[in-house]
Amino acid sequence: MLKIVGYPDRYSVAPAETIAFKVSLEEGGRFAARLVRVIHGDCNPQGPGLKFRHVPTAADGTYPGRRQRIDAGSYMRAASLPALASGPFTFFAMIWPTLLSRAGMQTLAAQWDPARQSGFRIGVAGGELALTVGDGSGRCVTIRSGRNMLERHWYSVVVALDPAARRVRLDQRPLQPYALIDDQASLQATITVVPAEVSAPLLLAGCPEPDGTVGQHFDGKIDAPALLAGMHMPSSHAALLEAPLPPALVPAVLARWDFSRDIPSTTASDLGPYAHTGELVNLPARGMKGWNWSGEEQAWTRRPQEYGAIHFHHDDLYDAGWETSVALTVPADLPSGPYALHVSCGESDEQATRECYLAFFVRPPRTRTHRGARPDVALLAPTCSYMAYANHAEHITARGAELQMGRLLQFGHADLYMYDHPELAGSLYDKHADGSGVCYSSRLRPVLNFMPRYHSWLGGHGSALYQYNADTHLFAWLEHHGITYDVITDEDLHEEGVDLLGDYRVVVTGTHPEYHSTPMWDAMKTWLDLGGRLMYLGGNGWYWRIAFHRSLPGVIEVRRAEDGIRTWIAEPGEYHHSFNHEYGGLWRRNGRPPNLIGSIGFIAQGFDVSSYYRRAPDADNPRAAFLFHDVPDEKIGDFGLIGGGAAGIELDCLDTVLGSPPNALRLASSEAHSPLMLLVNEEFGVVPPNLGGDTNDRVHADLVFAETPAGGAVFATGSIAWCGSLSHNGYDNNVSRLTLNALRRFLDPAPFPRAALWGRS
Repeated sequence: MLKIVGYPDRYSVAPAETIAFKVSLEEGGRFAARLVRVIHGDCNPQGPGLKFRHVPTAADGTYPGRRQRIDAGSYMRAASLPALASGPFTFFAMIWPTLLSRAGMQTLAAQWDPARQSGFRIGVAGGELALTVGDGSGRCVTIRSGRNMLERHWYSVVVALDPAARRVRLDQRPLQPYALIDDQASLQATITVVPAEVSAPLLLAGCPEPDGTVGQHFDGKIDAPALLAGMHMPSSHAALLEAPLPPALVPAVLARWDFSRDIPSTTASDLGPYAHTGELVNLPARGMKGWNWSGEEQAWTRRPQEYGAIHFHHDDLYDAGWETSVALTVPADLPSGPYALHVSCGESDEQATRECYLAFFVRPPRTRTHRGARPDVALLAPTCSYMAYANHAEHITARGAELQMGRLLQFGHADLYMYDHPELAGSLYDKHADGSGVCYSSRLRPVLNFMPRYHSWLGGHGSALYQYNADTHLFAWLEHHGITYDVITDEDLHEEGVDLLGDYRVVVTGTHPEYHSTPMWDAMKTWLDLGGRLMYLGGNGWYWRIAFHRSLPGVIEVRRAEDGIRTWIAEPGEYHHSFNHEYGGLWRRNGRPPNLIGSIGFIAQGFDVSSYYRRAPDADNPRAAFLFHDVPDEKIGDFGLIGGGAAGIELDCLDTVLGSPPNALRLASSEAHSPLMLLVNEEFGVVPPNLGGDTNDRVHADLVFAETPAGGAVFATGSIAWCGSLSHNGYDNNVSRLTLNALRRFLDPAPFPRAALWGRS
């Protein structure tokens, strides 16, 4: 098990800026820290081995440490409401519960003092609408409706309380009744406990706990919550949902939240006269269809009144909120590159890992006046992909993972820690405990698979590296060949656009640049159109469209709409991002296939063994002569640390129908893939009988070169496993030579030919 975990407050930091590291200890009270440059994070003895270069800084030393906890779960806090139990009031809401099997009370609304056990809590307990009141002397009473609700069905719930008269009314009514299903309840009761008046914030979907956290979260959607002064009948609910509000109800309104307002924000607008605006904590899902969704519109911007629901989860998390343990002001002369704060609290053994590497990147200075002369090469670190896969735990939670991988899966200490600590929150590939997809992912938490030495269940036979740690194969190759380069991250590109790329002749990608926002896509396409040279050294790039939050740093959103390799599928009507209202899903479905950027696009995936490329006729084209200098081989990459070959994990190929340039050269194509290398589902309509690489000749990667009209070029490898072959035989192999030949020519300022090499007679 892990005995030390942590995270940085950012993934990209410029010289002279300060980066803060948050560290938690599972044992002991002190830890050591030192800065290292990350060169190679693969401990496979068949490769170069682990390589970290210590970089002495003022951050080196020992520090006090302690266990820091994570308070997961989303809710709304309205701080300005008075003590509601000072008089009679009625709570109204439409709810859509999604995890009624969870034990304990799931809070809908609470004004509660946990220390004195006083106030009230309205919620769902055992599937029934319930109300708990406490008088502060230790006496509490709970009233329940007596009827179970159904999961994923809409209910009108009304709870009226008159403290002085000790009268309670509970009412739950299904929006859609069913024959023989008894889920409607209407209960009037007299309570023996008078709820104490509590001057505290009102919480929706969560309740304060004695230890200072918020718990008893509701899993499900809440739409149109409202509070009225006085005891109101359930019949008032229908009137309360009308627009405009009936005049007879207006004087009684205490609060009336409309979650369809300002959906990209973290505030909940109160349409009532007192403006009790709510603060949304831990990013519950917005842009969700409400109780009245008609299906006539799919975009929340076009009919917002039908998107008044927020989906709360007890396992939502935005910011772990840990205190800073180590702060590092980056030396002004520290070269750009991949770094990590190595923290340790003792010697590791088979039972425990007592060190971890908190990875980050030092980028070039933010202002051009401070940048000075920059190298010609920029490595675009795919931090959006790192965030999308953050704490990816399908191998822990999903059935059939070993069948898909074609092997038994081994759990390391990080995997076991994830299993024991679901509060770390999942990736964009995971589902919440209630079965809904995780559509937001934040980097402000420990991300156990964003670090050197992590072995991924998706990484194939051999080194089993994926995402960040697989990218260290590229870091080491650049180091071995003495290539000076800057690192820029996806977030940098999103924020600064094409201007950030303007300093560089060549941009090199990581192994899996899968997730891109619209500003990122536009910046890369513009830079290419201006003559940039792109070396796409991975696979499955420019696949999913994502959005960044407009005010919260370090969080992205995906909506898995309509098509693509999806571990969960967005609900109909919920295909548009809540952060910026764009239509989500595949870039291909948005009219921008990956082929328009990298010249190739996703065709197949498989996570067992990798294969090799066979030289194609275009390799003999004079335009490709520079690439094949000292590379006479027929087979390319029949070796490697990722699955034993250079073509594996996920593959891309040429397709001019999808936008691959017609002038592109197919230099080589992979072959002899296993039955578990499968054609991706966006490539077929009716399911064909031959999806696997052993029977479907469409399942292959293409090694491609193409010039662009402005004198630039693209070199694309079409495989996530490509970089895992770079180090074979001490970096003396055909994969390494091809890549180095491409980089050397791309660094040459001479423009690539813009006109055909042949003339017309």
